[in-house]
Amino acid sequence: MMARTTDRYPTVAQVTETARRLVSRFPGTGRLRRIGNSRAGRPILMLSVGHGPRHVLVVAGPHPDEPVGGATALALAERVASGDRLSAATDPALVTWDIVLCLDPDGAAVSEAGAEGATTTDHTLRGYYGTTFRPIAAEQPEWAPIVTHPLPESQALFQLIDELRPFLQCSLHSTDVGGSWVQLTRDLPELAAPFRTSAAELGIPLQHGTYDALFWENPSPAVYVLPPPGSTGRLAAGSENIGASTWCAPLRYGGVTAIVEVPMWASELAEDLTPYPDAGQALHAFSELVLDGGRRVTAVLDKARAFLPPPKDDPLRRVLEWMADGLYTMVADSWTPLARQAATEPRLLTTAQVSTLNTVARRQPIRAAGLLLRLLKASDDRSAPALHRELDELFTRWCTDAEEALRVRWVPVSHQVEHQARTVLAAAESALKGLA
Repeated sequence: MMARTTDRYPTVAQVTETARRLVSRFPGTGRLRRIGNSRAGRPILMLSVGHGPRHVLVVAGPHPDEPVGGATALALAERVASGDRLSAATDPALVTWDIVLCLDPDGAAVSEAGAEGATTTDHTLRGYYGTTFRPIAAEQPEWAPIVTHPLPESQALFQLIDELRPFLQCSLHSTDVGGSWVQLTRDLPELAAPFRTSAAELGIPLQHGTYDALFWENPSPAVYVLPPPGSTGRLAAGSENIGASTWCAPLRYGGVTAIVEVPMWASELAEDLTPYPDAGQALHAFSELVLDGGRRVTAVLDKARAFLPPPKDDPLRRVLEWMADGLYTMVADSWTPLARQAATEPRLLTTAQVSTLNTVARRQPIRAAGLLLRLLKASDDRSAPALHRELDELFTRWCTDAEEALRVRWVPVSHQVEHQARTVLAAAESALKGLA
């Protein structure tokens, strides 16, 4: 099943329109309904395909800067609706596929506005980070429940899980640079082989070691299983209450969640399992990288605060203040124990693991700079153009340095979609067999 798509990601409006056409083409098989509303009143829509008694829940658009999910959602719906019953999981008489088309339509609107008017696709980190948007943790629907009260988007998803009791939930994510990986709330042993085969066929590296799951159980290459409750030392900084997230909600019904990550830009470093020489020194350098970059962006922000829109009125400004208020320090400090351990255990970390931490260190200041540049460009204050030029020079250099250091190459959107769809289908087949 090769996804039919251009080398551009569809907008939420385009995904919705295609879903409506699919329902018209397959009357009685597909249904579209609103499952809730966003904070700004935008509809959260779900496309259901099939009438089987068991349910697979697919969540697209949980993060607005990870745009592949909408295209993957449509590819999966087309596969099931067309009656291509190559397995029990795609038989609409046995399994209903419930596909949330975009969980965060508000965030998606902010992200899509950044690229408004672009007639061509800029497949560079500068083009990507200069247009996309990722909200603060408290405004990310899957993640918000662990740090604050549930958002209406989170509540809609929790209610849907309680209604459907899915045997599998698949959350569709993408990463900027690296390889593909899957995070699971419970192991799915039969997923490993088709996941690995798909990546190899499409030329997508596997991510051997990832910042999100550096010391999770790793039963097969690039497959990571959530640690049991209480294993906070094995979780990424800030994720200690992960059990409250929407990822873990299907567990109460015996279901499993798969978070399927595909890279926008591949890096062969993701598959390099050789021990990294002097990893402790590298981690100290990464800490300095994120702290220095954060200081530089914040220095420009300090000069612009007086004329920028207030945080309560502007999501981009909220992210910048959130990052300036301790995020850079939290990221850098989270690596201190690991750096100490690496100093005494020379073979502790692989090149793949070090490269993923390198990606995180570079990403944070670049992300902040891209958001601030958008605000400066929109401002009519007389000092904004000079500040924009000052920051844009840094931003451009950081993006170029990251592309060179991480050895990136663009992964065609069709390959991203195809690999993610294949992985979801393989997860569904594996989870369904586990119910027998």
